[in-house]
Amino acid sequence: MKNSLLITLLGSLAFSSLAHGQIELKDVTQDITFLASDDLKGRQTFTAGIDNAGQYIATSFKQAGLVPLSGLDSFHQSFSLYSIVPRSNNIILNGTKITSDNVMTISSFESLKWNNTDGVNVRYIRAEDKFSKVMAQANSVNGDSLIIVAPIHQESFTRYKKHFDRGLNKLASNAGASAVVVLSDIEQLNQFDLSVTNDIKQQALANIVGVLPGSSKADEIILYSAHYDHLGQDSSLKGDTIYNGADDDASGTSAIMALAKHFSQQGNNARTLMFVAFTAEEIGGFGSQYFSNKLNPASITAMINIEMIGKPSKFGAGTFWMTGFERSDLGAILNRNLATISQQVYPDPYPKQKLFYRSDNATLARLGVPAHSVSSTQLDQDKHYHNVSDDINSLDLVSMTKVINAIAVASESLVNGKDAPSRLDASKVKKAGTIF
Repeated sequence: MKNSLLITLLGSLAFSSLAHGQIELKDVTQDITFLASDDLKGRQTFTAGIDNAGQYIATSFKQAGLVPLSGLDSFHQSFSLYSIVPRSNNIILNGTKITSDNVMTISSFESLKWNNTDGVNVRYIRAEDKFSKVMAQANSVNGDSLIIVAPIHQESFTRYKKHFDRGLNKLASNAGASAVVVLSDIEQLNQFDLSVTNDIKQQALANIVGVLPGSSKADEIILYSAHYDHLGQDSSLKGDTIYNGADDDASGTSAIMALAKHFSQQGNNARTLMFVAFTAEEIGGFGSQYFSNKLNPASITAMINIEMIGKPSKFGAGTFWMTGFERSDLGAILNRNLATISQQVYPDPYPKQKLFYRSDNATLARLGVPAHSVSSTQLDQDKHYHNVSDDINSLDLVSMTKVINAIAVASESLVNGKDAPSRLDASKVKKAGTIF
């Protein structure tokens, strides 16, 4: 992003003149045009592009009259992410050394040294087993695992290894459980001695958090969120190389900026409203993980996470649907409010996609927060998802603006303190993995 252009755009951010409380197309267009521009080169984590996007969002929050999160002196909630990349290994099973090509390491530790007296869980993925199922089982329990994989699963092993050899991202290094996965025809492991080393790199990230303090119920929070990171740029592609992420999720980020301006202008929020642009969603949801560790989840009355609203839903232009509809009565509350404008929010029409777990709401849902994502994307037809064609030209900004206005109406009784959705049963929300 050229500095002169950035300064010009930041300076042009104006407090929206919302006629009759409406969020205007021109304001939405300005925000999403900037966030999805080629100048930001896809807003990939750890790049200047996402830094410029974060500054733009922070400036918008400031001009809307928001304040930073308590304890912070800016709208940037900064934290570190550790990237752990395998460096070397020495694996001996039943007296035989295993070549590095047949070893996969999943660990946040700089080094591991195990032998058969260390209480490591030994697991087998035999010919008749499903590779992904056993890996998921190891990832769902506490404790280190040494996993022996039958050669018939080489294709699955190679695919996983290729992924984890690129590195593991963690909020903390030298912590948690680890797994060492070995491709071998050993059917019964009697003795093992292994050592592995990893390279660890610490890198800086930031969520952008703005707060509109409430009045009579200031200790209760309504959280509006979206993620502002995307996939970046792939120079190996011919032609267009930038994953602009216009729908995913510049659309949601533009929505929380518009909602922040809207509710600030209304000036009648009983509850505290918090607007968060999460980072690092695309590489594992680390922004929402860090954020959730810094707030008491009991203080969050509801979370509305906005994910991909740039194109009309299957229910028509200006409509949207919600993940996890059956998990709380948030949908019922939103629909009571939407009835005043003859609209409704629909249950997620793509349950097989398990979308409830594929965005930042899942992190808060695991803590019992009524946390849901709203979207309008047609997953069964969208050819732009995680493609360079997900740019501003693929969107319907009129429909998107209608959705943002509908979200504002839908959440009115949450904002004014009249309604509070039921808490989620955290025991019925699938837990995050213990290793990866």
